[in-house]
Amino acid sequence: MKRWTAALAAALMFPLAALAQTKIGVSMAHFDDNFLTILRQAMAKHAEGQKGVSIHFEDARGDVGRQVNQVETFVSQKVSAIIVNPADTAATKRMSEAARKAGVPIVYVNRRPDEKMGNGAVFVGSDSLIAGRLQMDYLAKKLEGKGNVVIMVGELSTDAARDRTKGVKEVAAKYPGIKIIEEQTANWQRNQGLDLMSKWISAGLKIDAVASNNDEMAIGALLAMRQAKVSPKKVLVAGVDATPDALTEMQKGDLAVTVFQNARAQGVSAVEAAIKLSKGDKSVPAEVMIPYELVTPENFKKYASN
Repeated sequence: MKRWTAALAAALMFPLAALAQTKIGVSMAHFDDNFLTILRQAMAKHAEGQKGVSIHFEDARGDVGRQVNQVETFVSQKVSAIIVNPADTAATKRMSEAARKAGVPIVYVNRRPDEKMGNGAVFVGSDSLIAGRLQMDYLAKKLEGKGNVVIMVGELSTDAARDRTKGVKEVAAKYPGIKIIEEQTANWQRNQGLDLMSKWISAGLKIDAVASNNDEMAIGALLAMRQAKVSPKKVLVAGVDATPDALTEMQKGDLAVTVFQNARAQGVSAVEAAIKLSKGDKSVPAEVMIPYELVTPENFKKYASN
């Protein structure tokens, strides 16, 4: 009975397995994240357009243990390749080791693991340090080199939060007139960004700009400002990702700047890397980098269809 149940679970996980030559298992850190949803949809669409490829997604719900179990299950199902969007970039080694031991290539997408890539493990994503630099460089120029800046930080377990914050600080340090007066996490979430900004406003902080690690927290900051009747002309709000919602805020004239992170390109490249690696292609580099692009009120319309 147990063997029959396991076989049934395998069939349900990959309903196209009998027809597919390449089976890809994907573990996402979260399903309920706007940017990661775009990334996941891009992977699904690209895989569906490839002959002989099936793809299956699992939601880790931000839980490292759950994600490790998902990867180990993929290995036991004898998938052709695994794609992981890490819940914690410092906790990927066990997943890499499980995949390598089974001879299954593993591709990490969007969030760069702290471990060294290679030997069957690949990273596909963007350099978040550059995103922070681009964001703060724009704000510094708009502030004319002086003002108080607060930083909204993403999940502390992710490289993106750490590197984007580092990039912001590197640029801010070049301007003696710019002071970073607060730095707190809002975990990538719009509602937490709203609560954090409301707290800062209620505390009477003199804020000239908000450097947010992503668009969702930036939008939360704008919502808090609307509730408190604080003009986005007086407090510049910056995000990262250039999501559709963020571009809508920019069109309104409320979001000062964002940085385009190409979710679709990351998703397509991750699936392509997984397919090539599963076929023994040695040409796939250990890191596949997708560049960031600055998005401003002057050029945002060209990103509306991305």
